[in-house]
Parts: sequence; structure tokens; C-alpha cells
Amino acid sequence: MLTAFARAFRTPDLRKKLLFTLGIIVVYRVGTHVPIPGVNYTAVQQCVTEASGNQGLFGLVNMFSGGALLQITIFALGIMPYITASIILQLLTVVIPRLEALKKEGQAGTAKITQYTRYLTVALAILQGTGLVATARSGALFSGCQVASSIVPDRAIFTTITMVVTMTAGTGVVMWLGELITDRGIGNGMSILMFISIAATFPSALWAIKKQGTLAGGWIEFGTVILVGLVMVGLVVFVEQAQRRIPVQYAKRMIGRRSYGGTSTYIPLKVNQAGVIPVIFASSLLYIPALVAQFSSGDSAWKTWVTQNLTKGDHPIYLVSYFLLIVFFAFFYVAISFNPEEVADNMKKYGGFIPGIRAGRPTAEYLSYVLNRITWPGSLYLGLIALVPTMALVGFNASGNFPFGGTSILIIVGVGLETVKQIESQLQQRNYEGFLR
Repeated sequence: MLTAFARAFRTPDLRKKLLFTLGIIVVYRVGTHVPIPGVNYTAVQQCVTEASGNQGLFGLVNMFSGGALLQITIFALGIMPYITASIILQLLTVVIPRLEALKKEGQAGTAKITQYTRYLTVALAILQGTGLVATARSGALFSGCQVASSIVPDRAIFTTITMVVTMTAGTGVVMWLGELITDRGIGNGMSILMFISIAATFPSALWAIKKQGTLAGGWIEFGTVILVGLVMVGLVVFVEQAQRRIPVQYAKRMIGRRSYGGTSTYIPLKVNQAGVIPVIFASSLLYIPALVAQFSSGDSAWKTWVTQNLTKGDHPIYLVSYFLLIVFFAFFYVAISFNPEEVADNMKKYGGFIPGIRAGRPTAEYLSYVLNRITWPGSLYLGLIALVPTMALVGFNASGNFPFGGTSILIIVGVGLETVKQIESQLQQRNYEGFLR
């Protein structure tokens, strides 16, 4: 990997793309530290210090924003509205025939879906920005902080609208920066920004574990976390690269005097076909009852049960619910993102078949059977990786700050592998030596 980066910097056009990407990353990180108007910055910093390691319901969104959410900056919402909008449009493509037709139109249809994603991103940013401002004004953003209610001293409607518009514009700028990286830089822009947001929280989280440690001044806990992180990275890389290759043979056809087909290829089915989406879905769904209970008044029985069982990451009911939801969403997302019948029809249309399997419906049934078989280990792997922060280091009391969590490590490794592959492919195009040396 380091060799690929060194060779890329020696290639002029690739060096220009890498430097452009690094420049956009610097701009993005600067924006995550610029506070929005109407916020008491001193009170925010005091509450952030007191809430270190105990971010509660907003921990996931704060991770995706690179720590900007709890500091209420112009990029407080980060890339999360765009991620949510993309997932919603992807799910609606299966349900709404118009979107499915656009997806099949090629580049023009994809551009139209991207435009819809941008509109939905702005709408979600307005909704989430309003919720964040309301939460900050009520003091619920930092539960337990003495000055939480004074974070937004001015309660005027004009100030509230200004804060919401500023955060919505910040989301639009983040979306634009991501598209700039995709067009003129290296890799997928949105994925790169998500990678940077998560990686930016690692140093502070690791140092917090060291300070909280009691063995040899915290260095034993620190070293254990690093070791567990390296093992997890190796495991994630191994599983993410694993795939089941289904051979496909294309029949030979004569059209005029030329022959077509007769080639062999394969369909790569990844063990983790759903990626990190099931973990995000499960986390978001588990946040809903806790969020409703936090804003509800009174001390009803259901609120007490939710507060005791679904807000603590180390509670058995929370762990079991989290694991089962991840397994469920893994099967759900694979079912809507990979259509065996469509793949079988396309193979039949171009004269392709799986050796030993008849074309048409038997091929679709075989693909569905194989997909279900490999989704089971993939979903169980996702569930185990996601539960590491709350189970592996509970003896060190570091579960709240464990940086190598399921969502973060999956995104870090996935984006890193994809970016390195793109750099290597571009290097191969520019430095192809051929058969003669």
C-alpha cells in the first residue's frame, strides 16, 4: 500500500489528484471547528469535556461528523444526511417503478437519481438541524452538564432560523466537497469524508483510554486496545475480501462470419454483501425508543423500562436486540439489493448459463440458495464485530471510548481498500509495461 502511494506521488497527474484530495480534507476539517452563530462556545466546550466518553444517543452521528455535532459547528450534521438520503433512495428504487426505470436508463437515469438524493439531503438537513437546535436549547444534548441549558442563550426565532440555515448550508458544502473529490480527486468523495471523520476521533479516544487506565499508568490498557484493533482490522480485511465465485459460461454464437461468446467468467458474491448498512440501520432503530423516552415527560412504566434496558450499551437486552437487528437487516438489505431473477434473466438474454444449472428459473433459485448460505456467516460476522466495543474491553472500563468499534472499523477498512484499489488501477493504466520489456 505504501509503495502504491509512493508511486502515485511520482506520477504528475496522480500527484495532482492526491494533493487536491488532501486540500479538500483540510477544508473539511477546518469547517468542523467553526462554531455556528448563536452558540455559547465556552459552554459547549465545558459540556464536551464533561461528556467525554459518554456521548449517549448522539454518539453515532457525532462519530460520522468527526466530533463536530457535539461542538455545534457549521459542519455539525456532517455527511449523515447524505448517507440517509442515499439509503432511502436505494430502498425506494425497489418499491417505486419510476425510480427503478431511471436506474435502468444508465448514466442519465443515475444523474436524475443523484439529483433527487441532493434534494432529499437538504430536506433531511433542515429536519435534523431543527432537531439539533431544539435539543441544544432544551439542554438534552448534554445530559448532566450544569451549563447545558445556556448553550443557546438567545431563544429568538430569528436566531433559531439562522442556526438551522447555517447547518443546512454546511451540509450542502460538505456534499459539494465530496463531489469535488469524486470528480477531480482520488476515490469516492463521500466515502473519503466519512473515513476522515471517523479517523479524526481515534487519537482522542485512544488517549482517553490511556488516561482512564490503572495498570502501569494506563499503558497496558492502551496497548491492549491497539492489539485488539490490529486483530480486528486483519479479521475485517480477510472477511471483506472473501467471496463466492459462481462460474458462468457463455455459449458460442455465429453471426455472419464472426463468432461471439464462448467465454467463461464468474459472478462474485461477497460474504459481507450488505457492507456496513445493517449496522447503521440497527443502531438508528435502537436510538428511536431511547430518544422518544428522553423527550417524553413523566415517569411511565415504558419509559423506565426503555431507560434501564435500551440506553446502556452493556445491558444484555440491548446487546441481544442489537445483534438480532443486525442479522435481520443484513438479510433484508441483501434481498433488496441483489435480485437473482434479474441476474438470471440477463444471463439468459446473452446466452450465459451456470454449468450444471438450467437457464431461467432454476438459475434464479440456485443464486438465491447460494446467497442465503453466504449471508448467514456474513450477518453473524457483522453482529460480532459490532459488539466488540461493549464486550471485549469491559474489564478495562473502556467500552465507551473504544475507537475500533464495529461501524468505524468496517468503514475505515472498506474505504481504505477501495481507495488503494483505485490508485493501483490508475497506476496500472499509466505504467503498463506490456509483454515486451
